[in-house]
Amino acid sequence: MQRARALSLPALVLSLVVGGVSAAHAEDPCADFTPQAKPQNASRDIVGQDLDQIMEQGSILFAVYDDYAPYSWLEDGKPRGVDVDIAKLIAEYIGVEPKFNFVLSGENLEQDLLNNIWKGSAVGGRVSNVMMRIPYDSKFKCRVEQVTFTGQYAAESIAIAYDKASYPEDLPVPAYFRFDKVSVENDSISDFYLSGLAGGQLMTNIVRFPNMEKAMDALENHEVKASMGPLAQLEYGATDAIGIHQPSLAGFAVSKWTLGVGVHLSYKDVAYMVDDAIAAALADGRIAQIYADYGLTHQAPVR
Repeated sequence: MQRARALSLPALVLSLVVGGVSAAHAEDPCADFTPQAKPQNASRDIVGQDLDQIMEQGSILFAVYDDYAPYSWLEDGKPRGVDVDIAKLIAEYIGVEPKFNFVLSGENLEQDLLNNIWKGSAVGGRVSNVMMRIPYDSKFKCRVEQVTFTGQYAAESIAIAYDKASYPEDLPVPAYFRFDKVSVENDSISDFYLSGLAGGQLMTNIVRFPNMEKAMDALENHEVKASMGPLAQLEYGATDAIGIHQPSLAGFAVSKWTLGVGVHLSYKDVAYMVDDAIAAALADGRIAQIYADYGLTHQAPVR
C-alpha cells in the first residue's frame, strides 16, 4: 500500500529552491545560527553504539525510508532497493550483518535525524547506527551538530519524463506545461518550482499525486504528457514509450544535490569506517553497478 508522504529527504533542497541563499550564507552558511547543545552520551543519555560494540554484536542497523522505490522498500518481507544494497556493502566491509529499520519521513530532515540517529522519537523510537539517503550540504550540516554527515555515495537531480508519441521532435521544457499536463509528487521540489513559474500560469496543468510512482503511472496511462521529479524515480517508472531528459531549468536554485549518510556525532569511528566502505565501493564501481542493476543512472557525488 502506498502512503502519501511529504518526503523530508529533499526538504533541505526545497528550502533552498523556495528561499534562495542569502549573501551572508554564501560567505558563511552558519552566520546566523546559534549553536545547539551537543549530545553528551553520559549515563542514561547514551544513545547508539561505537564501532567496538557493533563488531561485538555482529550487526549494524541502518535506517532507510519505507516504501520508497527504487531506494528502499520491502518485497515479500525482504529489504530491496539501492540504499539497501549499498548498506549491505558497508556491513560487508565492516564484517557484520546488515539490519534495517524502515522509517516514515517526518515533518523535516532535522526531525528524521533526531528520531533515527541521535535521540529517538518520543513514542517507540528506535535509533539506528546509520541513516541512508541524507542530503549533504554545508548550509545544513552545521545546523544539526548532533550528526556527522559523511559517506557521499551518489547525486540526485531533477529530470522530465515524457510521452515519446506526444513529443516526437521537440522535447518538453517547463514552458510547455502552460498547455500540456504534467504530473508531480505533491509538495515536492518539482511541484513548488512549476507552481512558481510564469506567475502561476502552469498551475492548472500541474497534476499532483501522493508519490512519484503514481505520477509515473499517470504518464504511462496517458493522463498527462509529462512527469517531473528525481531522475532515478523517473527511470525506475519508465516504459519503452517514455523518454527522459534533463533540460536547463531557469531559476531552479538547486536542481541537483549530493546524497550521503548520517551517523551519531559521538561515534566518529563508525562514520570513518562507513565512509571508507563507500569510497572503496565507488572506486571499484560496485555502487554504480547497484544503480545499473535497478535500471538507473548513477550520478557521481561531490566528495
